[in-house]
Amino acid sequence: MQELISREAATGVEIWRAAEGNAAAEVQAARGGVAAWAAKPLTVRIETLRRFANILRIRLDDFIDLIARESGLPLWEARAEAEAVIAQVDVSVSAYADRTPQRRLEGDMGARSAVRHRPLGVVAVITPYAMPASLPGGQIVPALIAGNTVVFKPSERAAATGAFLVSACHEAGIPENALRLLPGGPETGEALARERDVDALFFTGSARSGLKLKGLLADRHDLLVSMSLGGNNPILLWNTSEVHSAAALIVQSAFGAGGQRCTAGRRLIVEDGRFEPFLAEIRNILKRMIIGAPLDSPAPFMGPMIDEAQAEAVEQGYQRLIEAGGKPVIPLERPFPGKPFLTPAIIDVTDVSEPCEDEIFGPVLQLVRVSDFDAALREANSGRFGLAATLIGSDPADYERFWAEVRAGLIGWNRTILRPHAAAPFGGLGLSGNHRPGGFYTADHCVFPVASLEAEHARAFIGIGLSDS
Repeated sequence: MQELISREAATGVEIWRAAEGNAAAEVQAARGGVAAWAAKPLTVRIETLRRFANILRIRLDDFIDLIARESGLPLWEARAEAEAVIAQVDVSVSAYADRTPQRRLEGDMGARSAVRHRPLGVVAVITPYAMPASLPGGQIVPALIAGNTVVFKPSERAAATGAFLVSACHEAGIPENALRLLPGGPETGEALARERDVDALFFTGSARSGLKLKGLLADRHDLLVSMSLGGNNPILLWNTSEVHSAAALIVQSAFGAGGQRCTAGRRLIVEDGRFEPFLAEIRNILKRMIIGAPLDSPAPFMGPMIDEAQAEAVEQGYQRLIEAGGKPVIPLERPFPGKPFLTPAIIDVTDVSEPCEDEIFGPVLQLVRVSDFDAALREANSGRFGLAATLIGSDPADYERFWAEVRAGLIGWNRTILRPHAAAPFGGLGLSGNHRPGGFYTADHCVFPVASLEAEHARAFIGIGLSDS
């Protein structure tokens, strides 16, 4: 049996290893736990998840340290990841109450009509290395609150963080057959998705992987599938005199977490001839930007890519843009040879005849110059993704048009949306999702509604269509 090894992003040092799991065995174990876990009162399930949050509070420093070392996130970002998981418990409790309420309506002859919600059964959760704690937490916690059991396959690049989450759940009292950890790579994830005893699949990852899974599941009309598949997200810079703040928002949106977020800004759309003051300020910020290992002091703004393979993939995407006619404005560089660190890059693709529609998952920002706001909106809506979009500008009328016309499930105005609000939906259009947003709305696809007509005593007669004898 093969072993899965997790390593520090910045150094390559091993931090965790385990045997790759067996999807069929883990699904059968979770299936065996469905009845007992679903039968527990909602208050018991909620209290157990709150104990999980308290365990994370007690072990917070260890959790933050692990996230930082494994993912490469600077400590301040790793702390936000860990604290987001803790906050998700109360958010998920509120979401379950808000999105799945019980309802009763009085009917004829004393009958009642009721709507209640049942758990789906076994939920498969497959997540990427980006946001390695808050993404799985935001799916596992709602699924368990609703009474489902879960088989969780974390990214092979963030398996230690996933194992930490599962261990804390078990320590809190979540039965082992209610939450199963499935270590493994992409093949293991595909095997999990194909298991016939899985009732729902929550997948977060690349559009390419999502489309492949969709093809594998073409005959599973009975399977609830929720997909969040990344984006090629636009930032419109328009009609603002706040040069420093605008530049800071662009840097935060495009280069936070090293650009390794599905919500990161990928395309900067500007009015031709008016960008130079903003570019000068962006250069000033980037000159001062600290790039380093997660635990370095002073704290870095950007850590490494998750590993060498990802750093090379970003370099290749950047090179493809140059070969297509892109002009480097701020070049992509390797500050530490032999290690997976990259510097932020901006490349002007205004004159590229066939723009790259692939998501370059790293610190590469594509610059597009346009003549007017209509052209800016057309450019924002170009391509097949539709996850996030941001307007940096001072005119409320521009924002009203932007909100109404831009194709995106997450919209920002003079704010970065790198990490959306926990009490909001999270999802996109086109290649970015399948109209089942996560976040607060994850509660919607952890249950199915059951309608019933009810009366305490049988009372019925047939008044039409019967003969006299």
